[in-house]
Amino acid sequence: MNLAAGVEGSNSTLNIIIFLVFVAITLVIVFRASRNTKTASDYYAAGRAFTGPQNGIAISGDYLSAASFLGIAGAIAINGYDGFLYSIGFLVAWLVALLLVAELLRNTGKFTMGDVLAFRMKQTPVRAAAAVSTLAVSFFYLLAQMAGAGGLVNLLLGISGEAGQDIVIAVVGVIMIVYVLIGGMKGTTWVQIIKAALLIVGAFAMTLWVLGKYGFNLSSLFQAAVDKGGKGGAALLDPGKQYGKTGTTKLDFLSLGIALVLGTAGLPHVLMRFYTVPTARDARRSVVWAIVLIGVFYLFTLVLGYGAGAIVGPDKISKAPGTTNAAAPLLALELGGPVLLGFISAVAFATILAVVAGLTITASASFAHDVYASVLKKGQISTGGEVRVARITALVIGALAIAGGILAKSQNVAFLVALAFAVAASANLPTILYSLFWKRFNTQGALWSIYGGLLVTIVLIVFSPAVSGKPVDPKTGKSASMIQGVDFHWFPLDNPGLVSIPAAFLLGWLGTVLSKERNAGKYAEMEVRALTGAGAEKAVSH
Repeated sequence: MNLAAGVEGSNSTLNIIIFLVFVAITLVIVFRASRNTKTASDYYAAGRAFTGPQNGIAISGDYLSAASFLGIAGAIAINGYDGFLYSIGFLVAWLVALLLVAELLRNTGKFTMGDVLAFRMKQTPVRAAAAVSTLAVSFFYLLAQMAGAGGLVNLLLGISGEAGQDIVIAVVGVIMIVYVLIGGMKGTTWVQIIKAALLIVGAFAMTLWVLGKYGFNLSSLFQAAVDKGGKGGAALLDPGKQYGKTGTTKLDFLSLGIALVLGTAGLPHVLMRFYTVPTARDARRSVVWAIVLIGVFYLFTLVLGYGAGAIVGPDKISKAPGTTNAAAPLLALELGGPVLLGFISAVAFATILAVVAGLTITASASFAHDVYASVLKKGQISTGGEVRVARITALVIGALAIAGGILAKSQNVAFLVALAFAVAASANLPTILYSLFWKRFNTQGALWSIYGGLLVTIVLIVFSPAVSGKPVDPKTGKSASMIQGVDFHWFPLDNPGLVSIPAAFLLGWLGTVLSKERNAGKYAEMEVRALTGAGAEKAVSH
Protein backbone atom coordinates (compact mmCIF):
# COMPACT_ATOMS: atom_id res chain seq x y z
CA MET A 1 0.00 0.00 0.00
CA ASN A 2 1.57 3.31 -0.88
CA LEU A 3 1.83 6.16 1.58
CA ALA A 4 -0.40 8.47 -0.40
CA ALA A 5 -3.29 6.04 -0.03
CA GLY A 6 -2.91 5.39 3.68
CA VAL A 7 -0.50 4.61 6.49
CA GLU A 8 2.19 2.36 5.07
CA GLY A 9 2.06 -1.12 6.61
CA SER A 10 -1.54 -0.85 7.79
CA ASN A 11 -4.12 -3.50 7.03
CA SER A 12 -7.24 -1.63 5.91
CA THR A 13 -9.38 -4.81 5.92
CA LEU A 14 -8.48 -5.45 9.58
CA ASN A 15 -9.21 -1.79 10.45
CA ILE A 16 -12.66 -2.00 8.84
CA ILE A 17 -13.49 -5.33 10.57
CA ILE A 18 -12.59 -3.94 14.04
CA PHE A 19 -14.67 -0.81 13.34
CA LEU A 20 -17.68 -2.89 12.19
CA VAL A 21 -17.46 -5.03 15.37
CA PHE A 22 -17.62 -1.83 17.46
CA VAL A 23 -20.62 -0.55 15.47
CA ALA A 24 -22.45 -3.92 15.78
CA ILE A 25 -21.95 -4.08 19.58
CA THR A 26 -23.02 -0.47 20.14
CA LEU A 27 -26.09 -0.85 17.88
CA VAL A 28 -27.24 -3.82 20.00
CA ILE A 29 -26.84 -1.68 23.14
CA VAL A 30 -28.69 1.25 21.51
CA PHE A 31 -31.61 -1.02 20.56
CA ARG A 32 -31.78 -2.36 24.13
CA ALA A 33 -31.71 1.18 25.55
CA SER A 34 -34.48 2.30 23.17
CA ARG A 35 -37.02 -0.03 24.79
CA ASN A 36 -37.35 2.41 27.73
CA THR A 37 -37.42 5.57 25.60
CA LYS A 38 -41.07 6.65 25.84
CA THR A 39 -41.26 10.24 27.12
CA ALA A 40 -39.50 13.51 26.28
CA SER A 41 -37.46 13.13 29.48
CA ASP A 42 -36.31 9.67 28.29
CA TYR A 43 -35.38 10.95 24.82
CA TYR A 44 -33.64 14.21 25.84
CA ALA A 45 -32.27 13.36 29.30
CA ALA A 46 -32.23 9.51 29.45
CA GLY A 47 -34.90 9.65 32.18
CA ARG A 48 -32.23 11.34 34.40
CA ALA A 49 -31.24 7.78 35.29
CA PHE A 50 -27.43 7.89 34.95
CA THR A 51 -25.22 8.10 38.03
CA GLY A 52 -22.54 10.77 38.46
CA PRO A 53 -19.65 8.42 37.56
CA GLN A 54 -21.51 7.03 34.51
CA ASN A 55 -22.28 10.55 33.29
CA GLY A 56 -18.69 11.65 33.98
CA ILE A 57 -17.38 8.84 31.75
CA ALA A 58 -19.95 9.79 29.07
CA ILE A 59 -18.93 13.48 29.28
CA SER A 60 -15.29 12.49 28.74
CA GLY A 61 -16.45 10.38 25.76
CA ASP A 62 -18.36 13.38 24.41
CA TYR A 63 -15.49 15.82 24.97
CA LEU A 64 -12.47 13.80 23.82
CA SER A 65 -12.97 14.14 20.08
CA ALA A 66 -10.67 12.92 17.30
CA ALA A 67 -9.00 16.34 17.50
CA SER A 68 -8.07 15.65 21.14
CA PHE A 69 -6.66 12.21 20.36
CA LEU A 70 -5.01 12.58 16.94
CA GLY A 71 -4.58 16.35 16.79
CA ILE A 72 -2.96 16.98 20.17
CA ALA A 73 -0.62 13.96 19.95
CA GLY A 74 0.51 15.26 16.52
CA ALA A 75 0.86 18.85 17.78
CA ILE A 76 3.12 17.66 20.65
CA ALA A 77 5.18 15.46 18.30
CA ILE A 78 5.88 18.43 15.98
CA ASN A 79 5.76 21.45 18.33
CA GLY A 80 6.52 19.93 21.73
CA TYR A 81 5.70 22.26 24.64
CA ASP A 82 3.39 24.51 22.58
CA GLY A 83 1.36 21.49 21.44
CA PHE A 84 0.79 20.40 25.06
CA LEU A 85 -0.69 23.83 25.86
CA TYR A 86 -3.83 22.70 23.95
CA SER A 87 -4.26 19.91 26.52
CA ILE A 88 -3.87 22.40 29.37
CA GLY A 89 -6.51 24.73 27.88
CA PHE A 90 -9.04 21.94 27.28
CA LEU A 91 -8.56 20.59 30.83
CA VAL A 92 -8.60 23.87 32.78
CA ALA A 93 -11.88 24.71 31.03
CA TRP A 94 -13.61 22.08 33.17
CA LEU A 95 -12.97 24.08 36.35
CA VAL A 96 -15.19 26.85 34.93
CA ALA A 97 -17.90 24.26 34.22
CA LEU A 98 -17.56 22.69 37.68
CA LEU A 99 -17.43 25.86 39.78
CA LEU A 100 -19.84 28.13 37.91
CA VAL A 101 -22.23 26.14 35.75
CA ALA A 102 -22.88 22.41 36.34
CA GLU A 103 -24.92 22.33 39.56
CA LEU A 104 -26.81 25.61 39.02
CA LEU A 105 -27.71 24.67 35.45
CA ARG A 106 -28.95 21.22 36.52
CA ASN A 107 -31.17 22.77 39.21
CA THR A 108 -32.64 25.52 37.03
CA GLY A 109 -33.23 23.87 33.63
CA LYS A 110 -35.18 20.96 32.25
CA PHE A 111 -33.69 19.77 28.95
CA THR A 112 -31.78 22.58 27.21
CA MET A 113 -29.79 25.77 27.74
CA GLY A 114 -32.89 27.71 26.61
CA ASP A 115 -34.76 26.53 29.72
CA VAL A 116 -32.24 28.31 31.97
CA LEU A 117 -32.04 31.51 29.91
CA ALA A 118 -35.84 31.80 29.57
CA PHE A 119 -36.55 31.10 33.28
CA ARG A 120 -36.88 34.80 34.20
CA MET A 121 -37.05 36.40 30.72
CA LYS A 122 -39.63 36.72 27.96
CA GLN A 123 -39.95 33.14 26.71
CA THR A 124 -40.35 33.51 22.94
CA PRO A 125 -37.40 35.76 21.92
CA VAL A 126 -34.92 34.27 24.42
CA ARG A 127 -35.70 30.64 23.56
CA ALA A 128 -35.41 31.48 19.83
CA ALA A 129 -32.03 33.15 20.43
CA ALA A 130 -30.77 30.22 22.54
CA ALA A 131 -31.83 27.77 19.80
CA VAL A 132 -30.05 29.82 17.09
CA SER A 133 -26.84 29.89 19.15
CA THR A 134 -27.09 26.15 19.97
CA LEU A 135 -27.66 25.22 16.33
CA ALA A 136 -24.75 27.45 15.20
CA VAL A 137 -22.25 25.91 17.66
CA SER A 138 -23.51 22.36 17.02
CA PHE A 139 -23.41 22.74 13.23
CA PHE A 140 -19.83 24.09 13.09
CA TYR A 141 -18.61 21.42 15.51
CA LEU A 142 -20.53 18.75 13.57
CA LEU A 143 -19.12 19.94 10.25
CA ALA A 144 -15.56 19.72 11.58
CA GLN A 145 -16.10 16.18 12.91
CA MET A 146 -17.72 14.94 9.68
CA ALA A 147 -15.03 16.54 7.52
CA GLY A 148 -12.43 15.03 9.85
CA ALA A 149 -13.99 11.61 9.17
CA GLY A 150 -13.08 11.98 5.48
CA GLY A 151 -9.45 12.74 6.31
CA LEU A 152 -9.27 9.85 8.80
CA VAL A 153 -10.58 7.44 6.19
CA ASN A 154 -7.85 8.45 3.79
CA LEU A 155 -5.25 8.13 6.53
CA LEU A 156 -6.26 4.89 8.25
CA LEU A 157 -8.23 2.81 5.75
CA GLY A 158 -6.35 3.69 2.60
CA ILE A 159 -9.58 4.67 0.81
CA SER A 160 -8.43 7.32 -1.62
CA GLY A 161 -10.48 9.12 -4.24
CA GLU A 162 -13.37 11.56 -3.86
CA ALA A 163 -16.17 8.98 -4.14
CA GLY A 164 -14.66 6.64 -1.54
CA GLN A 165 -14.35 9.38 1.06
CA ASP A 166 -17.85 10.70 0.30
CA ILE A 167 -19.33 7.23 0.85
CA VAL A 168 -17.57 6.80 4.21
CA ILE A 169 -18.68 10.25 5.44
CA ALA A 170 -22.23 9.27 4.46
CA VAL A 171 -21.91 5.92 6.30
CA VAL A 172 -20.65 7.66 9.48
CA GLY A 173 -23.59 10.09 9.22
CA VAL A 174 -26.17 7.34 8.74
CA ILE A 175 -24.88 5.29 11.72
CA MET A 176 -24.95 8.43 13.87
CA ILE A 177 -28.56 9.18 12.82
CA VAL A 178 -29.55 5.59 13.73
CA TYR A 179 -28.01 5.98 17.22
CA VAL A 180 -29.95 9.21 17.84
CA LEU A 181 -33.28 8.22 16.27
CA ILE A 182 -33.51 4.87 18.04
CA GLY A 183 -31.63 5.27 21.30
CA GLY A 184 -32.16 8.94 22.12
CA MET A 185 -29.95 10.30 24.90
CA LYS A 186 -29.81 6.91 26.67
CA GLY A 187 -28.41 5.06 23.65
CA THR A 188 -26.06 7.94 22.82
CA THR A 189 -24.77 8.00 26.42
CA TRP A 190 -23.93 4.27 26.37
CA VAL A 191 -22.07 4.72 23.05
CA GLN A 192 -20.05 7.52 24.67
CA ILE A 193 -19.29 5.43 27.77
CA ILE A 194 -18.00 2.51 25.65
CA LYS A 195 -15.99 4.81 23.39
CA ALA A 196 -14.43 6.64 26.38
CA ALA A 197 -13.39 3.32 27.92
CA LEU A 198 -11.85 2.13 24.63
CA LEU A 199 -10.03 5.42 24.04
CA ILE A 200 -8.57 5.65 27.55
CA VAL A 201 -7.58 1.94 27.62
CA GLY A 202 -5.97 2.22 24.16
CA ALA A 203 -4.07 5.41 25.08
CA PHE A 204 -3.00 3.88 28.44
CA ALA A 205 -1.63 0.72 26.75
CA MET A 206 0.33 2.79 24.21
CA THR A 207 1.63 5.09 26.98
CA LEU A 208 2.95 2.13 29.02
CA TRP A 209 4.48 0.65 25.85
CA VAL A 210 6.30 3.89 24.98
CA LEU A 211 7.52 4.45 28.55
CA GLY A 212 8.67 0.81 28.74
CA LYS A 213 10.96 1.42 25.76
CA TYR A 214 12.73 4.17 27.74
CA GLY A 215 12.92 2.43 31.13
CA PHE A 216 9.85 4.36 32.42
CA ASN A 217 12.04 7.46 32.46
CA LEU A 218 10.40 10.61 31.03
CA SER A 219 13.77 12.39 30.75
CA SER A 220 15.07 9.61 28.49
CA LEU A 221 11.93 9.86 26.33
CA PHE A 222 12.25 13.65 26.00
CA GLN A 223 15.95 13.33 25.12
CA ALA A 224 15.15 10.72 22.43
CA ALA A 225 12.55 13.10 20.92
CA VAL A 226 15.10 15.95 20.93
CA ASP A 227 17.74 13.73 19.26
CA LYS A 228 15.31 12.54 16.58
CA GLY A 229 14.19 16.14 15.92
CA GLY A 230 17.58 17.08 14.43
CA LYS A 231 18.57 20.75 14.41
CA GLY A 232 15.29 22.01 15.83
CA GLY A 233 14.96 19.19 18.36
CA ALA A 234 15.96 21.21 21.42
CA ALA A 235 13.08 23.64 20.78
CA LEU A 236 10.58 20.85 21.55
CA LEU A 237 11.20 21.32 25.28
CA ASP A 238 10.92 25.12 25.29
CA PRO A 239 7.90 27.43 24.93
CA GLY A 240 7.55 29.36 21.69
CA LYS A 241 8.25 26.82 18.92
CA GLN A 242 4.81 27.43 17.40
CA TYR A 243 3.46 30.53 19.13
CA GLY A 244 6.51 32.56 20.10
CA LYS A 245 7.71 33.86 16.74
CA THR A 246 6.00 37.29 16.69
CA GLY A 247 3.77 39.45 18.85
CA THR A 248 0.77 38.47 16.72
CA THR A 249 1.28 34.73 17.23
CA LYS A 250 1.57 35.28 21.00
CA LEU A 251 -1.69 37.23 20.96
CA ASP A 252 -3.23 34.51 18.80
CA PHE A 253 -2.31 31.89 21.36
CA LEU A 254 -3.78 33.99 24.18
CA SER A 255 -6.98 34.40 22.15
CA LEU A 256 -7.19 30.67 21.42
CA GLY A 257 -6.51 29.83 25.08
CA ILE A 258 -9.29 32.14 26.32
CA ALA A 259 -11.74 30.62 23.80
CA LEU A 260 -10.83 27.06 24.84
CA VAL A 261 -10.99 27.74 28.59
CA LEU A 262 -14.29 29.66 28.48
CA GLY A 263 -15.87 27.84 25.52
CA THR A 264 -16.33 24.44 27.20
CA ALA A 265 -18.79 25.79 29.79
CA GLY A 266 -20.91 27.15 26.92
CA LEU A 267 -20.89 24.10 24.61
CA PRO A 268 -24.56 23.01 24.33
CA HIS A 269 -23.82 19.27 23.98
CA VAL A 270 -21.73 19.37 27.18
CA LEU A 271 -24.35 21.43 29.08
CA MET A 272 -27.13 19.03 28.08
CA ARG A 273 -25.28 16.14 29.73
CA PHE A 274 -25.91 17.70 33.18
CA TYR A 275 -29.64 16.92 32.80
CA THR A 276 -29.11 13.15 32.51
CA VAL A 277 -28.41 12.73 36.24
CA PRO A 278 -31.04 12.56 39.03
CA THR A 279 -29.63 15.29 41.33
CA ALA A 280 -27.41 18.37 41.35
CA ARG A 281 -24.93 16.45 43.53
CA ASP A 282 -24.63 13.90 40.71
CA ALA A 283 -24.06 16.76 38.24
CA ARG A 284 -21.12 17.92 40.37
CA ARG A 285 -19.78 14.37 40.73
CA SER A 286 -20.04 13.80 36.98
CA VAL A 287 -17.88 16.89 36.29
CA VAL A 288 -15.27 15.74 38.86
CA TRP A 289 -15.16 12.30 37.16
CA ALA A 290 -14.86 14.00 33.76
CA ILE A 291 -11.98 16.22 35.01
CA VAL A 292 -10.07 13.19 36.35
CA LEU A 293 -10.55 11.07 33.19
CA ILE A 294 -9.85 13.93 30.77
CA GLY A 295 -6.82 15.03 32.83
CA VAL A 296 -5.37 11.51 32.84
CA PHE A 297 -5.99 11.19 29.09
CA TYR A 298 -4.20 14.47 28.35
CA LEU A 299 -1.20 13.26 30.39
CA PHE A 300 -1.18 10.20 28.10
CA THR A 301 -1.10 12.53 25.05
CA LEU A 302 2.10 14.09 26.41
CA VAL A 303 3.83 10.68 26.35
CA LEU A 304 2.23 9.68 23.02
CA GLY A 305 3.24 12.97 21.38
CA TYR A 306 6.87 12.88 22.48
CA GLY A 307 6.86 9.08 21.87
CA ALA A 308 5.77 9.64 18.26
CA GLY A 309 8.48 12.30 17.91
CA ALA A 310 11.13 9.91 19.31
CA ILE A 311 10.08 6.62 17.65
CA VAL A 312 8.49 7.74 14.34
CA GLY A 313 10.24 11.09 13.90
CA PRO A 314 8.88 14.46 12.75
CA ASP A 315 9.99 13.97 9.12
CA LYS A 316 7.94 10.79 8.65
CA ILE A 317 4.93 12.33 10.45
CA SER A 318 5.03 15.46 8.25
CA LYS A 319 5.13 13.41 5.03
CA ALA A 320 2.21 11.10 5.96
CA PRO A 321 -1.34 11.84 4.72
CA GLY A 322 -3.16 13.91 7.30
CA THR A 323 0.24 15.39 8.41
CA THR A 324 0.26 15.82 12.21
CA ASN A 325 -2.93 13.75 12.62
CA ALA A 326 -0.86 10.72 11.55
CA ALA A 327 1.39 10.82 14.64
CA ALA A 328 -0.68 8.52 16.92
CA PRO A 329 -1.57 5.95 14.19
CA LEU A 330 2.08 5.81 13.00
CA LEU A 331 3.20 5.31 16.60
CA ALA A 332 0.63 2.48 17.02
CA LEU A 333 1.96 0.84 13.85
CA GLU A 334 5.58 1.05 15.10
CA LEU A 335 4.64 -0.38 18.50
CA GLY A 336 2.11 -3.12 17.77
CA GLY A 337 1.94 -3.50 13.99
CA PRO A 338 -1.31 -3.66 12.00
CA VAL A 339 -3.38 -5.09 14.92
CA LEU A 340 -2.72 -2.14 17.27
CA LEU A 341 -3.16 0.28 14.36
CA GLY A 342 -6.50 -1.41 13.57
CA PHE A 343 -7.64 -0.95 17.17
CA ILE A 344 -6.52 2.71 17.25
CA SER A 345 -8.25 3.41 13.90
CA ALA A 346 -11.49 1.86 15.21
CA VAL A 347 -11.22 3.97 18.38
CA ALA A 348 -10.70 7.12 16.26
CA PHE A 349 -13.85 6.33 14.24
CA ALA A 350 -15.78 5.47 17.42
CA THR A 351 -14.69 8.88 18.72
CA ILE A 352 -16.18 10.67 15.72
CA LEU A 353 -19.40 8.62 15.92
CA ALA A 354 -19.92 9.32 19.63
CA VAL A 355 -19.23 13.06 19.33
CA VAL A 356 -21.49 13.60 16.29
CA ALA A 357 -24.30 11.61 17.96
CA GLY A 358 -24.07 13.86 21.04
CA LEU A 359 -24.08 17.01 18.88
CA THR A 360 -27.05 15.82 16.80
CA ILE A 361 -29.28 15.01 19.76
CA THR A 362 -28.45 18.40 21.34
CA ALA A 363 -29.29 20.33 18.16
CA SER A 364 -32.52 18.37 17.56
CA ALA A 365 -33.61 18.80 21.22
CA SER A 366 -32.97 22.54 21.05
CA PHE A 367 -35.11 22.96 17.94
CA ALA A 368 -37.94 20.65 19.06
CA HIS A 369 -38.09 21.84 22.71
CA ASP A 370 -37.17 25.54 22.43
CA VAL A 371 -38.45 26.52 18.98
CA TYR A 372 -41.24 24.09 18.04
CA ALA A 373 -42.80 23.21 21.40
CA SER A 374 -42.23 26.48 23.31
CA VAL A 375 -42.25 29.20 20.62
CA LEU A 376 -44.42 27.85 17.78
CA LYS A 377 -46.83 25.69 19.80
CA LYS A 378 -46.72 27.82 23.02
CA GLY A 379 -46.31 24.64 25.05
CA GLN A 380 -49.53 23.12 23.67
CA ILE A 381 -48.04 19.85 22.41
CA SER A 382 -47.85 16.32 23.77
CA THR A 383 -44.47 14.91 24.79
CA GLY A 384 -44.86 12.25 22.09
CA GLY A 385 -45.38 14.97 19.47
CA GLU A 386 -42.31 16.86 20.70
CA VAL A 387 -40.13 13.73 20.54
CA ARG A 388 -41.42 13.01 17.01
CA VAL A 389 -40.37 16.53 15.93
CA ALA A 390 -36.95 16.01 17.58
CA ARG A 391 -36.45 12.79 15.60
CA ILE A 392 -37.41 14.48 12.32
CA THR A 393 -35.01 17.34 13.17
CA ALA A 394 -32.23 14.80 13.85
CA LEU A 395 -32.79 13.38 10.35
CA VAL A 396 -32.53 16.84 8.78
CA ILE A 397 -29.43 17.79 10.83
CA GLY A 398 -27.82 14.44 9.97
CA ALA A 399 -28.44 15.00 6.26
CA LEU A 400 -27.02 18.55 6.47
CA ALA A 401 -23.97 17.25 8.38
CA ILE A 402 -23.31 14.61 5.70
CA ALA A 403 -23.63 17.19 2.90
CA GLY A 404 -21.48 19.72 4.80
CA GLY A 405 -18.84 17.10 5.65
CA ILE A 406 -18.59 16.07 1.98
CA LEU A 407 -18.26 19.71 0.84
CA ALA A 408 -15.67 20.59 3.54
CA LYS A 409 -13.66 17.34 3.51
CA SER A 410 -10.70 18.85 1.64
CA GLN A 411 -10.81 22.17 3.48
CA ASN A 412 -8.90 23.33 6.53
CA VAL A 413 -11.43 22.47 9.25
CA ALA A 414 -9.41 23.58 12.29
CA PHE A 415 -11.04 27.00 12.14
CA LEU A 416 -14.51 25.37 12.38
CA VAL A 417 -13.66 23.88 15.78
CA ALA A 418 -12.16 27.21 16.87
CA LEU A 419 -15.35 28.92 15.68
CA ALA A 420 -17.52 26.50 17.68
CA PHE A 421 -15.55 27.21 20.87
CA ALA A 422 -15.42 30.95 20.20
CA VAL A 423 -19.20 31.13 19.57
CA ALA A 424 -19.89 29.07 22.70
CA ALA A 425 -17.63 31.33 24.80
CA SER A 426 -18.97 34.55 23.24
CA ALA A 427 -22.72 33.96 22.75
CA ASN A 428 -23.58 31.32 25.38
CA LEU A 429 -21.34 31.72 28.42
CA PRO A 430 -21.89 35.48 29.12
CA THR A 431 -25.67 34.99 28.90
CA ILE A 432 -25.62 31.91 31.18
CA LEU A 433 -23.43 33.62 33.81
CA TYR A 434 -25.46 36.85 33.74
CA SER A 435 -28.71 34.85 34.04
CA LEU A 436 -27.46 32.87 37.04
CA PHE A 437 -25.62 35.63 38.95
CA TRP A 438 -26.89 39.14 37.97
CA LYS A 439 -30.21 40.25 39.45
CA ARG A 440 -30.68 43.17 37.02
CA PHE A 441 -30.14 41.07 33.84
CA ASN A 442 -33.15 41.08 31.49
CA THR A 443 -34.47 40.00 28.09
CA GLN A 444 -32.80 42.77 26.08
CA GLY A 445 -29.44 42.03 27.70
CA ALA A 446 -29.80 38.32 26.87
CA LEU A 447 -30.68 39.03 23.23
CA TRP A 448 -27.84 41.54 22.80
CA SER A 449 -25.23 39.17 24.28
CA ILE A 450 -26.40 36.09 22.32
CA TYR A 451 -26.96 37.69 18.91
CA GLY A 452 -24.17 40.25 19.38
CA GLY A 453 -21.65 37.61 20.48
CA LEU A 454 -22.66 35.36 17.58
CA LEU A 455 -22.41 38.17 15.00
CA VAL A 456 -19.10 39.59 16.26
CA THR A 457 -17.50 36.12 16.36
CA ILE A 458 -18.59 35.07 12.88
CA VAL A 459 -17.65 38.43 11.29
CA LEU A 460 -14.17 38.36 12.88
CA ILE A 461 -13.61 34.74 11.81
CA VAL A 462 -14.71 35.42 8.20
CA PHE A 463 -12.25 38.33 7.96
CA SER A 464 -9.41 36.53 9.76
CA PRO A 465 -6.30 34.81 8.33
CA ALA A 466 -7.96 31.44 9.09
CA VAL A 467 -10.25 32.04 6.09
CA SER A 468 -7.99 34.00 3.71
CA GLY A 469 -4.62 35.67 3.36
CA LYS A 470 -2.06 33.34 4.93
CA PRO A 471 1.18 33.02 2.94
CA VAL A 472 1.69 29.99 0.68
CA ASP A 473 3.85 27.21 2.15
CA PRO A 474 6.69 26.57 -0.35
CA LYS A 475 6.73 22.84 0.53
CA THR A 476 3.03 22.17 -0.21
CA GLY A 477 2.29 25.05 -2.56
CA LYS A 478 -0.85 25.79 -0.51
CA SER A 479 -1.89 28.41 1.98
CA ALA A 480 -3.05 27.37 5.47
CA SER A 481 -6.18 29.54 4.96
CA MET A 482 -9.47 27.91 4.04
CA ILE A 483 -9.93 29.89 0.80
CA GLN A 484 -6.89 29.76 -1.49
CA GLY A 485 -5.58 32.54 -3.74
CA VAL A 486 -7.50 35.49 -2.24
CA ASP A 487 -6.90 37.83 0.67
CA PHE A 488 -9.74 39.83 2.24
CA HIS A 489 -8.67 39.55 5.90
CA TRP A 490 -8.35 42.65 8.09
CA PHE A 491 -8.59 41.05 11.54
CA PRO A 492 -5.06 39.85 12.47
CA LEU A 493 -5.89 36.87 14.75
CA ASP A 494 -6.98 33.34 13.75
CA ASN A 495 -9.28 33.06 16.76
CA PRO A 496 -11.53 36.01 17.73
CA GLY A 497 -11.95 35.06 21.43
CA LEU A 498 -9.75 37.89 22.74
CA VAL A 499 -12.14 40.46 21.20
CA SER A 500 -15.49 38.65 20.86
CA ILE A 501 -15.80 37.35 24.45
CA PRO A 502 -15.33 40.75 26.18
CA ALA A 503 -17.57 42.29 23.47
CA ALA A 504 -20.38 39.82 24.29
CA PHE A 505 -20.10 40.54 28.05
CA LEU A 506 -20.16 44.28 27.27
CA LEU A 507 -23.20 43.95 24.96
CA GLY A 508 -25.08 41.94 27.61
CA TRP A 509 -24.38 44.64 30.20
CA LEU A 510 -25.25 47.50 27.81
CA GLY A 511 -28.50 45.88 26.63
CA THR A 512 -29.55 45.36 30.24
CA VAL A 513 -28.85 48.87 31.54
CA LEU A 514 -30.57 50.47 28.50
CA SER A 515 -33.77 48.49 29.21
CA LYS A 516 -36.25 49.29 31.99
CA GLU A 517 -37.47 45.68 32.28
CA ARG A 518 -36.88 44.12 35.72
CA ASN A 519 -38.15 40.96 37.34
CA ALA A 520 -36.60 40.79 40.82
CA GLY A 521 -39.17 38.26 42.07
CA LYS A 522 -38.39 35.79 39.31
CA TYR A 523 -34.64 36.20 39.92
CA ALA A 524 -35.12 35.45 43.63
CA GLU A 525 -37.05 32.27 42.70
CA MET A 526 -34.31 31.26 40.26
CA GLU A 527 -31.56 31.93 42.83
CA VAL A 528 -33.24 29.74 45.48
CA ARG A 529 -33.83 26.97 42.95
CA ALA A 530 -30.28 27.16 41.54
CA LEU A 531 -28.60 27.07 44.96
CA THR A 532 -30.87 24.63 46.81
CA GLY A 533 -32.38 22.44 44.07
CA ALA A 534 -35.92 23.18 45.32
CA GLY A 535 -38.33 22.48 42.45
CA ALA A 536 -35.59 21.06 40.21
CA GLU A 537 -36.37 18.31 37.70
CA LYS A 538 -36.41 14.83 39.21
CA ALA A 539 -35.50 11.45 37.75
CA VAL A 540 -38.29 9.59 35.97
CA SER A 541 -39.12 6.17 37.42
CA HIS A 542 -40.51 3.49 35.17
